[in-house]
Amino acid sequence: MTKKGRNQTIDTIFVLLIFCIFAVSVLMVLMLSASTYKNITDISRDGHDERAALSYIRTKAKNNDISGGILIDTFCGLPALCFDEELDFTPYRTMIYYFDGWVYELFSEKGLDFLPEDGSRIIRIDGLSFHEIGNGLIKVESGGFELLIYPRGGATGPLPGAFPEDGDDDAFEGGFA
Repeated sequence: MTKKGRNQTIDTIFVLLIFCIFAVSVLMVLMLSASTYKNITDISRDGHDERAALSYIRTKAKNNDISGGILIDTFCGLPALCFDEELDFTPYRTMIYYFDGWVYELFSEKGLDFLPEDGSRIIRIDGLSFHEIGNGLIKVESGGFELLIYPRGGATGPLPGAFPEDGDDDAFEGGFA
């Protein structure tokens, strides 16, 4: 083989080697980017579902806020946020509860017996809890997010934490229905 032929072979091998290194680099960047994108969307989706559940509950509380109509009760041993109302002189109750990984809603005539799975599935989340924290204020928590509901007629004095003490403007967190 002549010197010119050898140089062409070396040049061709060198170009192919550079092309292979470039192709492997592109594949590695694409795989890393796809993995990062999947992780970000999973994190975003998880937080979105929790916020959507709390937004749903907030809207329900706003639409059903009559004096004494919002309370925490139990339904088949599960804590439930209940909205009582009367339609055509018949008492009804809407219950929002967490069962089997889902937020459920059940609307029925008050006093009838149902099972938790009889309700309508609303959204899948990791957990939901309801707490009355005093003075009629209800705290709803889901996945690190919280919602404060202050029903009409539920309290007689100022909200706990509503007025920051000692000039601490960051003392109050949360939202109201």
